[in-house]
Amino acid sequence: MSETSAEDRIWTVPNLLSFLRLLGVPVFLWLVLGPRADGWAIGVLAVAGFTDWLDGKIARAFNQTSNLGRIIDPAADKLYVFATIFALLLRDVIPWWLVAVILGRELLVASFFPVLRKYGYKALQVHFLGKAAMFNLMYAFPLLFLASHSGWYADIARIAGWSFALWGTGLYWWAGVLYVVQVRQLVNEAKSTAEKG
Repeated sequence: MSETSAEDRIWTVPNLLSFLRLLGVPVFLWLVLGPRADGWAIGVLAVAGFTDWLDGKIARAFNQTSNLGRIIDPAADKLYVFATIFALLLRDVIPWWLVAVILGRELLVASFFPVLRKYGYKALQVHFLGKAAMFNLMYAFPLLFLASHSGWYADIARIAGWSFALWGTGLYWWAGVLYVVQVRQLVNEAKSTAEKG
Protein backbone atom coordinates (compact mmCIF):
# COMPACT_ATOMS: atom_id res chain seq x y z
CA MET A 1 0.00 0.00 0.00
CA SER A 2 1.40 3.38 -0.97
CA GLU A 3 1.97 6.15 1.54
CA THR A 4 -0.68 8.32 -0.14
CA SER A 5 -3.37 5.61 0.02
CA ALA A 6 -2.45 4.86 3.65
CA GLU A 7 -3.08 8.51 4.54
CA ASP A 8 -6.48 8.31 2.81
CA ARG A 9 -7.67 5.41 4.98
CA ILE A 10 -11.00 5.80 6.74
CA TRP A 11 -11.47 2.56 8.65
CA THR A 12 -8.70 2.61 11.20
CA VAL A 13 -8.89 1.93 14.94
CA PRO A 14 -8.07 5.57 15.88
CA ASN A 15 -10.76 6.87 13.52
CA LEU A 16 -13.27 4.40 14.98
CA LEU A 17 -12.45 5.64 18.48
CA SER A 18 -12.92 9.24 17.34
CA PHE A 19 -16.31 8.37 15.77
CA LEU A 20 -17.37 6.72 19.03
CA ARG A 21 -16.35 9.88 20.91
CA LEU A 22 -18.51 11.94 18.57
CA LEU A 23 -21.48 9.63 19.18
CA GLY A 24 -20.99 10.10 22.92
CA VAL A 25 -21.60 13.86 22.77
CA PRO A 26 -25.43 13.76 22.44
CA VAL A 27 -25.53 10.92 24.99
CA PHE A 28 -23.61 13.09 27.47
CA LEU A 29 -25.88 16.10 26.89
CA TRP A 30 -28.99 13.99 27.35
CA LEU A 31 -27.67 12.45 30.58
CA VAL A 32 -26.77 15.85 32.07
CA LEU A 33 -29.77 17.89 30.94
CA GLY A 34 -32.46 15.19 30.79
CA PRO A 35 -32.56 12.63 33.59
CA ARG A 36 -29.54 14.26 35.30
CA ALA A 37 -27.83 10.89 35.55
CA ASP A 38 -24.57 12.54 36.62
CA GLY A 39 -22.70 9.33 37.41
CA TRP A 40 -23.26 8.01 33.90
CA ALA A 41 -22.44 11.40 32.40
CA ILE A 42 -19.11 11.53 34.24
CA GLY A 43 -18.45 8.00 33.01
CA VAL A 44 -19.04 9.12 29.40
CA LEU A 45 -16.57 11.99 29.89
CA ALA A 46 -13.99 9.66 31.43
CA VAL A 47 -14.29 7.23 28.50
CA ALA A 48 -14.00 10.13 26.05
CA GLY A 49 -10.82 11.35 27.73
CA PHE A 50 -9.33 7.86 27.75
CA THR A 51 -10.16 7.16 24.08
CA ASP A 52 -8.70 10.54 23.11
CA TRP A 53 -5.39 9.47 24.66
CA LEU A 54 -5.68 5.93 23.28
CA ASP A 55 -6.38 6.81 19.64
CA GLY A 56 -3.24 8.95 19.46
CA LYS A 57 -1.14 6.16 20.96
CA ILE A 58 -2.52 3.58 18.54
CA ALA A 59 -2.14 5.88 15.52
CA ARG A 60 1.55 6.44 16.26
CA ALA A 61 2.39 2.91 17.41
CA PHE A 62 0.75 1.10 14.47
CA ASN A 63 1.22 3.74 11.78
CA GLN A 64 -2.54 4.36 11.50
CA THR A 65 -2.42 8.13 11.08
CA SER A 66 -4.73 9.42 8.35
CA ASN A 67 -6.03 12.63 6.82
CA LEU A 68 -9.50 11.92 8.23
CA GLY A 69 -8.04 11.32 11.68
CA ARG A 70 -6.33 14.71 11.63
CA ILE A 71 -9.77 16.27 11.12
CA ILE A 72 -12.12 14.25 13.31
CA ASP A 73 -9.82 13.81 16.32
CA PRO A 74 -9.50 17.55 17.14
CA ALA A 75 -13.13 18.07 16.04
CA ALA A 76 -14.30 15.45 18.55
CA ASP A 77 -12.15 17.05 21.27
CA LYS A 78 -13.60 20.51 20.66
CA LEU A 79 -17.15 19.24 20.38
CA TYR A 80 -16.79 17.51 23.74
CA VAL A 81 -15.38 20.64 25.37
CA PHE A 82 -18.13 22.87 23.94
CA ALA A 83 -20.90 20.41 24.81
CA THR A 84 -19.50 20.01 28.32
CA ILE A 85 -19.13 23.72 29.08
CA PHE A 86 -22.63 24.34 27.70
CA ALA A 87 -24.16 21.62 29.86
CA LEU A 88 -22.20 22.51 32.99
CA LEU A 89 -23.00 26.21 32.57
CA LEU A 90 -26.73 25.39 32.40
CA ARG A 91 -26.34 23.27 35.54
CA ASP A 92 -24.48 26.12 37.34
CA VAL A 93 -21.39 23.93 37.78
CA ILE A 94 -18.97 26.34 36.09
CA PRO A 95 -19.08 30.17 35.96
CA TRP A 96 -19.95 32.10 32.81
CA TRP A 97 -16.53 33.82 32.71
CA LEU A 98 -14.75 30.49 32.17
CA VAL A 99 -17.03 29.77 29.21
CA ALA A 100 -16.41 33.30 27.84
CA VAL A 101 -12.62 32.91 28.09
CA ILE A 102 -12.64 29.55 26.28
CA LEU A 103 -15.06 30.70 23.57
CA GLY A 104 -13.13 33.98 23.18
CA ARG A 105 -10.03 32.01 22.25
CA GLU A 106 -12.04 30.07 19.65
CA LEU A 107 -13.37 33.29 18.13
CA LEU A 108 -9.83 34.69 17.94
CA VAL A 109 -8.53 31.65 16.06
CA ALA A 110 -11.62 31.39 13.84
CA SER A 111 -11.19 35.02 12.76
CA PHE A 112 -7.95 34.03 11.01
CA PHE A 113 -9.50 31.24 8.91
CA PRO A 114 -10.52 33.60 6.08
CA VAL A 115 -6.94 34.97 6.00
CA LEU A 116 -5.55 31.44 5.62
CA ARG A 117 -8.01 30.62 2.84
CA LYS A 118 -7.20 33.86 1.03
CA TYR A 119 -3.57 32.80 0.72
CA GLY A 120 -4.37 29.22 -0.25
CA TYR A 121 -3.80 27.52 3.10
CA LYS A 122 -6.09 25.05 4.82
CA ALA A 123 -6.36 24.56 8.58
CA LEU A 124 -2.96 24.40 10.26
CA GLN A 125 -1.59 21.33 12.00
CA VAL A 126 -2.74 20.95 15.60
CA HIS A 127 0.04 22.19 17.91
CA PHE A 128 1.26 20.12 20.86
CA LEU A 129 0.15 22.90 23.23
CA GLY A 130 -3.37 22.69 21.81
CA LYS A 131 -3.46 18.95 22.50
CA ALA A 132 -2.10 19.51 26.01
CA ALA A 133 -4.79 22.15 26.61
CA MET A 134 -7.54 19.78 25.49
CA PHE A 135 -6.10 17.04 27.69
CA ASN A 136 -6.29 19.37 30.72
CA LEU A 137 -9.80 20.59 29.91
CA MET A 138 -11.16 17.09 29.31
CA TYR A 139 -9.96 16.13 32.79
CA ALA A 140 -11.06 19.40 34.39
CA PHE A 141 -14.75 19.16 33.57
CA PRO A 142 -15.50 15.71 35.03
CA LEU A 143 -13.65 16.76 38.20
CA LEU A 144 -15.59 20.04 38.45
CA PHE A 145 -18.76 18.05 37.85
CA LEU A 146 -17.85 15.77 40.77
CA ALA A 147 -17.05 18.83 42.89
CA SER A 148 -20.62 20.10 42.44
CA HIS A 149 -21.93 17.11 44.40
CA SER A 150 -21.75 16.49 48.13
CA GLY A 151 -19.35 13.83 49.31
CA TRP A 152 -15.90 13.25 50.74
CA TYR A 153 -14.41 13.62 47.24
CA ALA A 154 -15.93 17.05 46.48
CA ASP A 155 -13.13 19.23 47.88
CA ILE A 156 -10.38 17.12 46.32
CA ALA A 157 -12.21 17.15 42.97
CA ARG A 158 -12.69 20.94 43.21
CA ILE A 159 -8.97 21.62 43.76
CA ALA A 160 -7.85 19.19 41.05
CA GLY A 161 -10.60 20.31 38.66
CA TRP A 162 -9.78 24.01 38.92
CA SER A 163 -6.07 23.24 38.57
CA PHE A 164 -6.73 21.38 35.30
CA ALA A 165 -9.20 24.07 34.16
CA LEU A 166 -6.81 26.98 34.72
CA TRP A 167 -3.83 25.17 33.22
CA GLY A 168 -5.94 24.03 30.28
CA THR A 169 -7.37 27.49 29.62
CA GLY A 170 -3.93 29.09 29.85
CA LEU A 171 -2.42 26.54 27.45
CA TYR A 172 -5.43 26.94 25.15
CA TRP A 173 -4.79 30.67 24.85
CA TRP A 174 -1.05 30.14 24.46
CA ALA A 175 -1.70 27.70 21.60
CA GLY A 176 -4.10 30.26 20.09
CA VAL A 177 -1.46 33.01 20.18
CA LEU A 178 1.07 30.65 18.55
CA TYR A 179 -1.54 29.88 15.89
CA VAL A 180 -1.94 33.59 15.13
CA VAL A 181 1.85 34.03 14.95
CA GLN A 182 2.07 31.08 12.56
CA VAL A 183 -0.66 32.52 10.34
CA ARG A 184 1.16 35.87 10.19
CA GLN A 185 4.41 34.14 9.22
CA LEU A 186 2.67 32.21 6.43
CA VAL A 187 0.98 35.35 5.14
CA ASN A 188 4.28 37.30 5.15
CA GLU A 189 6.01 34.44 3.29
CA ALA A 190 3.19 34.32 0.73
CA LYS A 191 3.39 38.09 0.20
CA SER A 192 7.18 37.94 -0.12
CA THR A 193 6.95 35.15 -2.69
CA ALA A 194 4.30 37.05 -4.67
CA GLU A 195 6.46 40.20 -4.74
CA LYS A 196 9.49 38.25 -5.99
CA GLY A 197 7.40 36.48 -8.60
